[in-house]
Amino acid sequence: MSAPLIELSAVTKKYGAVTALDSVSLTVNRGEIVGIIGQNGAGKSTLLKLLSGSVQADSGEFRISGAPARLGSTADAARRGIAIVHQEQSLIPNLTVAENVFVGRSPGATRGGFYNWPALFRDGDRQLAKMGCDFPSSAMVGELTFIQRQMVELTRALSLGDDSDDHLTILLDEPTSLLNPGDIEFLFAELRALKQRASVLFVSHRMDEVLSISDRVYVMSNGRCVAERDPAQCNEDELYRLMVGEERSDDYYSSRRTSPTVPSATLGPPALSVSGLALNGEFKDISFEIAPGSILGLGGVVDSGREQLARSLFGLTRAPAGEVRVDGIPVRISGPRHAIRHGIGYVAAERKVEGVLLGQSVARNLTYCIPDRISSMGWIRRRRELEIVNEWISKLKIKAPNARADVGSLSGGNQQKVALAKILSIPQLKVLIVDHPTRGLDLGAKADVYEQIRIATASGMAVLLLSDTLDELFGLSDNVIIMKDGQITGRHLDVQSSQPQFDQVVREMV
Repeated sequence: MSAPLIELSAVTKKYGAVTALDSVSLTVNRGEIVGIIGQNGAGKSTLLKLLSGSVQADSGEFRISGAPARLGSTADAARRGIAIVHQEQSLIPNLTVAENVFVGRSPGATRGGFYNWPALFRDGDRQLAKMGCDFPSSAMVGELTFIQRQMVELTRALSLGDDSDDHLTILLDEPTSLLNPGDIEFLFAELRALKQRASVLFVSHRMDEVLSISDRVYVMSNGRCVAERDPAQCNEDELYRLMVGEERSDDYYSSRRTSPTVPSATLGPPALSVSGLALNGEFKDISFEIAPGSILGLGGVVDSGREQLARSLFGLTRAPAGEVRVDGIPVRISGPRHAIRHGIGYVAAERKVEGVLLGQSVARNLTYCIPDRISSMGWIRRRRELEIVNEWISKLKIKAPNARADVGSLSGGNQQKVALAKILSIPQLKVLIVDHPTRGLDLGAKADVYEQIRIATASGMAVLLLSDTLDELFGLSDNVIIMKDGQITGRHLDVQSSQPQFDQVVREMV
């Protein structure tokens, strides 16, 4: 048998006192898809950085096709046929597809440092054809759909095959986190077809997807590979136990129903009432109510209008038509500060862009919305600040060295927890809008977020929930509305007492 394409033996990587990878050993063979699954902080991101040349191991062996290798940079990795497709896409929106495919490289379509545009687009179209893409390489990336941009990322990775003699290795970091079910099926079909030309390392938190697409699965925990499994001989419950160290409960979503209910509060006006809300080109005639202590799920595919609706309720965009009431009182929301004063909080889906302040400490991020609670006469009371921050670090089980650590040094899932804690710490909060709050989180971290949502609703808070999956949407919500093309196309009431017909819901969405 030929040597594995990629082989790690007892690889260790430390950041100060933190061991990110602890004697990790794994292999990737030619023409196979290897799944990697684990909780946030398990070491998956560091593993991808090491394989893509962003960081180097402190000890252990790294081999490519049986020969020792040391990748000093991503350029070194590219020359050896290794490319990474990041969870947060890295394309440049104001450039063409062809320019993005060949960025940082010198294709034959250049003359004297200038592009020969017809030749560049011919080369780009040829690369897109390999992936079966039906759009031209002359298209601007910013005008593409998300799944089209994902295909451009894969095309760019595969184009490295023209510059490398090695079999390609594609590293996929949460590639389905923003895709709808139809797009996921399309992507998986493309990945299976790629096995003739490349090997794939598929990192995801979604156990069903890992079991569906992978030939082998490694489970990571606390920087170690704790298990290797054949997907045909294992199930989601076994993966959950290996990841989290405990059995998964049957009431994973709906145990919120056992929490204390809000007594007389539900007899009063709705916590949030929306009537005839409209924003040109985004959504129109949107009306709904959320009672105190309840969750309204908002479903729909990308560009259905639901994200724009959520942002308008927080004042990030202005809806010129319609009425919004909080506790029965009409309010006009001119911006986020105004929304917070009225008791409306918003947790954004794009955590690195809007959720956290990169380059700032965990403490600074957590207390950003509550300066009055931590200051006196213009001076920050450090002891009070740390009390609040440590309380939320404990509540949401945020993995951070300390409150002063740069939030950018945390894993993506822990950054998401910081973004949620920042809003939950607002004392006057009445309405919580959460846009995909568990995107990129592992199952254990999701359970922590669910528990905080249960606590919030038990105290009388109303929640508007945008979710990645129908299971989560219907499992957590009391009522669900579905949007398509900026309009409400379905309403599902008291979903905990009725069996949702997901086929009907999908029809309402697409």
